[in-house]
Amino acid sequence: MGEYKPTREEAYALLRKYNSSDSLIKHALAVEGVMRHFAGLFGEDVEKWGIIGLVHDLDYEMYPEEHCKKVRSILKEENWPESYIRAIVSHGWKLCSDVEPVERMENVLYAIDELTGLINATALMRPSKSVMDLEVKSVVKKMKSKGFAAGVNREVIIEGVQRLNMELNQVIDETIKGMRKVAEEIGLKGTVS
Repeated sequence: MGEYKPTREEAYALLRKYNSSDSLIKHALAVEGVMRHFAGLFGEDVEKWGIIGLVHDLDYEMYPEEHCKKVRSILKEENWPESYIRAIVSHGWKLCSDVEPVERMENVLYAIDELTGLINATALMRPSKSVMDLEVKSVVKKMKSKGFAAGVNREVIIEGVQRLNMELNQVIDETIKGMRKVAEEIGLKGTVS
């Protein structure tokens, strides 16, 4: 019969079961969109990468103190494959998890999780309130401004980018492209037609 693979519908239902916060749902959808984009870029399993992105913060709202720990027991109970669970747990490496991201998929998630937050905040500062006309240089400028979106961990972004052996600008560019694909769902379509 093979290993159980969760569907996108099942993953989304689970996300809604444990999360009611609009901003957390939008963050999950943004990370899903970017993970799908990167999977396509690397010729990887788009569905798997997207689902992992979608539920990466599954335990955050209800169990903030156990973030990246509680998710393991939740997903084990749901019979999720270990590769999915490990990837999700590894995104909190050094922050709330001792599982190091090793696979390319894990390193992408590690790098873009905080980055989507920075891009989101940068897009909302624009007159258009949109990711559709957002440029890499604007994000880089905001990244250097320590007071802006202070909750965003820049060190994680930089380390994640290095772990991917990519340039920061390239990762920002591809992350913006991934977020554009879900701009409507994450509230970042803005006034750009």
